[in-house]
Amino acid sequence: MKKTFIATFVALALAHSLSAQQKIVVKNPGNHSRHELISIPYSSFTKHFKVDSVFTIVNAADGSEVAHQLEKLGQSSPQNVLVEVSVGKQQELTLTVKPQKGAAFQARTYARYVPERKDDFAWENDIAAYRAYGKALEGTSEDAQGFDFWSKRTSELVINEWYKTGDYHADHGKGLDYYSVGQTLGVGDLALFVNGNIKFTKHYRKFEVLDNGPIRSTFRLIFEPQEIEGNTIELSKTISIDAGSQLNKIQVELKNNKKSSTAVVIGLSRRGEEKPAYQFANNSLAYWEPTIADKGTTGTAVLFGKDKITLDTKDPKQFLVHTTIPGNKKFVYYNGAAWDRAGKITTAQEWFDYVKQQQQNISKPLKVTLK
Repeated sequence: MKKTFIATFVALALAHSLSAQQKIVVKNPGNHSRHELISIPYSSFTKHFKVDSVFTIVNAADGSEVAHQLEKLGQSSPQNVLVEVSVGKQQELTLTVKPQKGAAFQARTYARYVPERKDDFAWENDIAAYRAYGKALEGTSEDAQGFDFWSKRTSELVINEWYKTGDYHADHGKGLDYYSVGQTLGVGDLALFVNGNIKFTKHYRKFEVLDNGPIRSTFRLIFEPQEIEGNTIELSKTISIDAGSQLNKIQVELKNNKKSSTAVVIGLSRRGEEKPAYQFANNSLAYWEPTIADKGTTGTAVLFGKDKITLDTKDPKQFLVHTTIPGNKKFVYYNGAAWDRAGKITTAQEWFDYVKQQQQNISKPLKVTLK
């Protein structure tokens, strides 16, 4: 009887200790499971949990360590704590924080300038890789305009390996670059739209790597001021990629010395088919390309917030989404791609469903509470 009482007392004490422990509660208000990064201001986090920059985050349900990153956004000190979470539909996830050093997390995102390949800037996560073209390519016979996509079927980071060998247009087991950009906006790049015509800017001139893994990489591409149809345009694009996501987040800052707002287009390369497989709904555009027999099939997409957008499908080379950017406001949108041979998304409907879910996630963020 006495032993039973002691065991019960210990169990109750442990339960009370856990319930009283400070924690992070993440609630998923949606009707599908979500796997993504949450962001908590560093100052709020350290004050609430009484820790400095060394800590471990643990899943309260099973005791497993959860990946996190101190996001600096180019500053000398941390600005946010990023935490990788998985939450079921209409479920809550509880995390606890320990003031001790945890495991080192393997990098699953990466971004870098590539001077050895004509000023490319390349970035990737454990799902996909992308690149933007630089000054050295401009005006050459190889010149192209928009964002490029590299098809991966490995969770390994491949940018350094593929650039080192230079043999990335053939699939040696990890994927390849077969996506064609040419004189289009590729996978969701942006151009000006002036007097009914697309006006490409010059390629980026400077870059800043703001964060580089392990679970988010962020960088900024800076373009030199450019005179376009009598308007002086100043432009930068801040791009971030998260582990586990098919999408990038792009934040555009555009200043026009003549106008308070500027008309732009965001494009997706298309392949000239008469009846393209695409879905334009809920302020997003998803496209499933025709299959290339020895390469596979690519899906591409662009997603927007509450901005007013219209779709132009008349150009056989690319879909164009029209919108206007105010001069005093940062413009945010998302782009991304999928490859069927990676095995995660293998049909047009799966791609359309993925994009629809991601759009819902953007409009309904996970609810994060420090308790």
